[in-house]
Amino acid sequence: MLKTYVMAGNSFGNIFKLTTFGESHGEAIGGIIDGCPAGLSINFESIALEMQRRKPGQSPIVTQRKEDDEVVFLSGIFKGKTTGTPIGFTIKNTNQKSNDYSHNKTIYRPSHADFTYDKKYGIRDYRGGGRSSARETACRVVAGAIAKQLLPTIKINAFVSSVGEIFLDKPYQSLDFSKTETTAVRCPDLATAKKMESLIKKIRKEGDTVGGTITCVLQNVPIGLGEPVFDKLHAELGKAMLSINAVKGFEFGSGFCGAKMRGSEHNDIFQEDGTTKTNLSGGIQGGISNGMDIYFRVAFKPVATIMQKQDTIDTKGNKAEIQGKGRHDPCVVPRAVPIVEAMAALVLVDYYLLQKVSKY
Repeated sequence: MLKTYVMAGNSFGNIFKLTTFGESHGEAIGGIIDGCPAGLSINFESIALEMQRRKPGQSPIVTQRKEDDEVVFLSGIFKGKTTGTPIGFTIKNTNQKSNDYSHNKTIYRPSHADFTYDKKYGIRDYRGGGRSSARETACRVVAGAIAKQLLPTIKINAFVSSVGEIFLDKPYQSLDFSKTETTAVRCPDLATAKKMESLIKKIRKEGDTVGGTITCVLQNVPIGLGEPVFDKLHAELGKAMLSINAVKGFEFGSGFCGAKMRGSEHNDIFQEDGTTKTNLSGGIQGGISNGMDIYFRVAFKPVATIMQKQDTIDTKGNKAEIQGKGRHDPCVVPRAVPIVEAMAALVLVDYYLLQKVSKY
């Protein structure tokens, strides 16, 4: 008997909408971008650069799966410019090793989506997690790269701010974002980056994984982006970040530290030009951007696949044992930096276009 459940939730955005498709070890992954205005000159080199930042095999501290991640555009672009019609694209999976996952056919991996997908749909693609794999995020990076080109004056900079117990204890205003891409871990402070990289290598040798955080700073965001009451800008940013694989937490502005403060400490006092002396609001008040820098932090759990034996159960509920195989990230945060930026760009471009429409 057919299950009545269908997989929804594959689209993000309202005006600028991305729908993605594909599985980790299928023929290809891809997407459709709807709502992109006509006449945008596409910088294909910029898209390729963003893909290089996310792709596997880029350094010794990430998964060694080799994928070119070349984007093939099928529609919506003519002579280098967007036509206003849906932009369709694909990315070939050229380095699948599905046999690395054959031992997962009847066993649920701890802290993966295996169990929940199986129980919800009655079927699952056990090859690398199928649709639940972070491979899907490559499609988000493509869309985010195009969104960035619609927002040329807004600066979007994300960086790794912690790995395990190693934290970058410097305010973002003191950092040189141009140094982020000079380290394998994507931390703009070179001394801290070395410590992070050493920890990741140590964890990898132990057959284990480690989590971390990414901080993202959005600058030159125009005043007025965001909608009351349920479509607040920070609420949509939170949804965007929490939709990324392995994300377990999101905070913006003062975040959880603000809960310890008094109002007299926390209030951002206005100056005559409309800016504020402090920015504990994180650039958003009442769910609407106020022109100050928007900054937030995203927490990523340790990758669930570890190269150590663990107890689990099989599909019949019997006790079983499993040990990870294949190629996996010991820490996901270095490759997640461009994904965080892409999702931030998708949120901003959606509200930017909505703001333009609402003025007419």
